[in-house]
Amino acid sequence: MAAKNHWIEDRCAKAFWGQHELAPFRRLVADTIDWAAPAADETWLDLGCGGGTLSRALWERTAGSANVVGVDCAAINADRYAALRQTLGCRAGDGPHFVCHDFSSGLALFADATFDHAVSGLSISYAESYDAAAGRWTTEAYQRVLAEVCRVIRPGGRFVFSVNVPEPSWARVGLHSLGGVFRSARPLLFLKNAWRMGAYGNWLKREARRGRFHYLPREEVVRRLQAAGFGSVECRLSYAGQAFVFRALKPVVGGASHAR
Repeated sequence: MAAKNHWIEDRCAKAFWGQHELAPFRRLVADTIDWAAPAADETWLDLGCGGGTLSRALWERTAGSANVVGVDCAAINADRYAALRQTLGCRAGDGPHFVCHDFSSGLALFADATFDHAVSGLSISYAESYDAAAGRWTTEAYQRVLAEVCRVIRPGGRFVFSVNVPEPSWARVGLHSLGGVFRSARPLLFLKNAWRMGAYGNWLKREARRGRFHYLPREEVVRRLQAAGFGSVECRLSYAGQAFVFRALKPVVGGASHAR
C-alpha cells in the first residue's frame, strides 16, 4: 500500500533536530542514558537515531570511547552526524557514525551479536508493515525489529528504548516545553520547529489509529519483548508522562530470565 512517509523527508528530520531544546525530551534522554549505563569501549546501536542526540550522549558519557552506530531512514541525518563529529572534535573515522536504513525491513546489514547494547528514542513504534492480502496494516514489522535487536546484541546485552504511551498528548508535552522558547538562542526557529513537530505528531496519531503505527500499552510491549527473546524487562514513565522507557536484557545462554 502506498502511504506518505514523512520520516524520510529532509524537512521532517530537521524539525525533530530541535527536540533537545524541549525539557521533556531532555528528561527522556537523561532517563534513557541512565538506564543504558554505557561503559568504556562498548559498541552501541542507536536505532532510529534522528540527529544523533542519544549517540552523542553515549559518546560523552564514555569520554569518547564508545563505538556508536546510528541507524535512521532519513538520509539527511548523515549531515547531522558529520556536524556532530566535528563538534565533538572526533578524529577521522572516529566518533558516532550514521547508516541510512529503514529498520522496518529488519537489520540484516548487521551480523549476530555485532553490538554490546542498543538504544532507541521514540522510534520503534514506527516500524510499519502492510498485509496486501488482508488489506490492513499489521504489527509484523514492530515484532520483527524487536527480534532483530535481540539478535544483533550480545547475550547479556541491554536494549534501552522509549515509546509513546497509547494516545499520547502532544499538548501536555508542549505545555512542559514552553520555557524552552526563553532559553533558546533562536526563539523564532524554536517556535517554528515546535509547530512542525506538532503537525507531524498529529499525522503520527492519525496513522496509529488506523493501525499503521503502534502506541502500545506497557503490558503489550513487555509481552512482545519476551516473545522476541528478551528476559528481564523494566519500565518507567518519562517525557511528561507521555512515553515509556524500557530496559530489556538479552539472556545469557543457560542463565535465568524474568520480567517485572
